[in-house]
Amino acid sequence: MLNQGLGSWPLRRARSSPHQRALVVGADEQTYAGLVERTTRFAHALRSMGVAHGDRVAYLGANAASLVETMFAAHLLGAVFVPLNTRLTAAELSFQLDDCGASVLVYATGHAGVVEQLQVAAPPVLVAVGGGSAAALDFEERLQASPADLIDEPVGYDDPAMILYTSGTTGRPKGAVLTHGNVIWNCMNVLVELDIAGDEVTLISAPLFHVAALNMTLLPTLLKGGCAVLMTGWNVDDCFDLVERHGVTWMFGVPTMFADLTRSPRWASADLSSIRSLLAGGAPVPTSLIAAYQQRGLRFLQGYGLTEAAPGALIVRAEMSTVKVGSAGVPHFFSDVRLARSDVAGSGATEGELLIQGPTVMAGYWGRPDATAAAITENGWIRTGDVGRVDEDGYYFVVGRLKEMYISGGENVYPAEVESALLRHPAVEECAVIGVPDDRWGEVGQAFVRVRSGHRITEQDLLAFLDGRLARYKIPKTVRFMDELPRTGSGKIHRDKLR
Repeated sequence: MLNQGLGSWPLRRARSSPHQRALVVGADEQTYAGLVERTTRFAHALRSMGVAHGDRVAYLGANAASLVETMFAAHLLGAVFVPLNTRLTAAELSFQLDDCGASVLVYATGHAGVVEQLQVAAPPVLVAVGGGSAAALDFEERLQASPADLIDEPVGYDDPAMILYTSGTTGRPKGAVLTHGNVIWNCMNVLVELDIAGDEVTLISAPLFHVAALNMTLLPTLLKGGCAVLMTGWNVDDCFDLVERHGVTWMFGVPTMFADLTRSPRWASADLSSIRSLLAGGAPVPTSLIAAYQQRGLRFLQGYGLTEAAPGALIVRAEMSTVKVGSAGVPHFFSDVRLARSDVAGSGATEGELLIQGPTVMAGYWGRPDATAAAITENGWIRTGDVGRVDEDGYYFVVGRLKEMYISGGENVYPAEVESALLRHPAVEECAVIGVPDDRWGEVGQAFVRVRSGHRITEQDLLAFLDGRLARYKIPKTVRFMDELPRTGSGKIHRDKLR
């Protein structure tokens, strides 16, 4: 095959296991042979819309077979897949579509309202999943009307495969460009570290617009010829039902999701005997949560990574999860990690910025050469912005952040972006946002605001102002009004004093 990228995977897998289940969504099942046919047909449909090698194809919607089909169809043509966060506002989505220059937007009809509000300089062709409209083509109709002739577009490992947007400290998100090679090497890391098998039944419980759900769970499963069971949204009872019904063998989740399961009245009696391992990421995992799963005889692994590394970098195997409590782990097989300002060998508790190198490190930020140069060193190490230490056994611990990002329910929140939105309110003179501990979400935002002279505003009014301007998880939970914000000697806001 000329196509050495992800788009060739359905056909490559169907050659050996055409009748094996590839996807399960609700009552619908799709074999690898079926995935090949539908992916190929939609690739022809995209081509008829003008999509060519290197063009961007965006998708907006919950986990669905159409998301997977759109991704592989784009990759068959050498196009770049751009999954969009369904929790974003029309303004946020418009920026990302403008930034990547998407030529086609495939969206689930449940998001028609936000799509109608989009303001994009060069509007993409709209394709609706679940029923077209006057402004959009119908996904299923276009697919069925297209031929199933095989497509073999030349695609190499260095070709861009996907653009995943990650919020930045400047208040504007940046598109991390992951190549086919980046994603393939990440899948190899997963296969090595998690012992993924060909009979795997993987529950995709996190949204596929997140890199961990897409690259750490879905794609490694399909690479091995396993079955991916897609949840369209997080629900504790649905999770238990799907595990029991399909014999789920492994799943990924953020700690909040795993904690939700333990709080359910079904936790003690649920049949979890099919599960071989669980992978958690996105935030530190409490020791008590690890113990709860170990008491059920379940393998609980922890991981650390970032979108720009496709994403896996560090892993704590199950047998070490209680020995190295709080650790982010050791480097994945094909990845290297070091601290920027320490001699790692025998460094003990010396702290430094975590740097990652290897074939999973992104090609760069879309259209942002300056940001790329700032993030990746000349010899290929990517700066994470996280401060860590390494112990005598080579286990890394994340102890802080150079960036002021905090993680709320597995979602990265960057204060600069929230502060930028707050400052649009005419009553806000200056502000700062920090992450504060929260029993359910891990961290939530707290805003400190100095009100402009002559203005009055309440906490409720200010939070309501942000509703619709920011995704809900980015909106602070509380606001504290202050006469002055503490500052450092250089005049910067002193965030440590706010904490």
